[in-house]
Amino acid sequence: MSVATGIRDQLLGLGSATVAESGGRALHPRIKPAWPGARLAAPVYTVTCPPGDNLAIHLAVAEAPAGSALLVDAHERPERGCGVRDVAAVATHGFPMFSALVALPGATKLGGGAVGGLARVAGADVSPGDWVVGDADGVTVVTGRDVEAVLVAAWSRANKETAMFDRLRQGSTTLELLGLDARSVERSEPPSDR
Repeated sequence: MSVATGIRDQLLGLGSATVAESGGRALHPRIKPAWPGARLAAPVYTVTCPPGDNLAIHLAVAEAPAGSALLVDAHERPERGCGVRDVAAVATHGFPMFSALVALPGATKLGGGAVGGLARVAGADVSPGDWVVGDADGVTVVTGRDVEAVLVAAWSRANKETAMFDRLRQGSTTLELLGLDARSVERSEPPSDR
């Protein structure tokens, strides 16, 4: 198994929420799976598109290293050709796609944009060499140089959560396990039966 495959499998198994809580950068919550069950973990290949034009995406598909995930800066205009569509066909093929929306209108393919450089995607600066993790909880990005440290922190968090769920099944509460002080929460008496 290659190093990249090992990283991918670990990130995928840990999931976007655990990775985000362990040093990843969560993308804006408007970015969601295009179809239920879509999930991915992959090295990033960046794309920047001018408004309404997706030629750079086509170039990126042709040039991105195998196993990469495209992260596209659509300049906050994903409704024309950068938002996903053909969702049923994509789901049938099991191809994981995440987007702010499903967009029926097509886009021009005249040019402009860039591939393989720094991009700002859904509120996060992203570069090739970073890693992206996406699933039902959302999408997070891990800086390439930090991936090993994030994995260590994420496994520690996952192990603590497993132990916590065991204690919850035994009757503990999250108030106890997290050491929470709920004295500031107002309580109302339940209505009495008359």
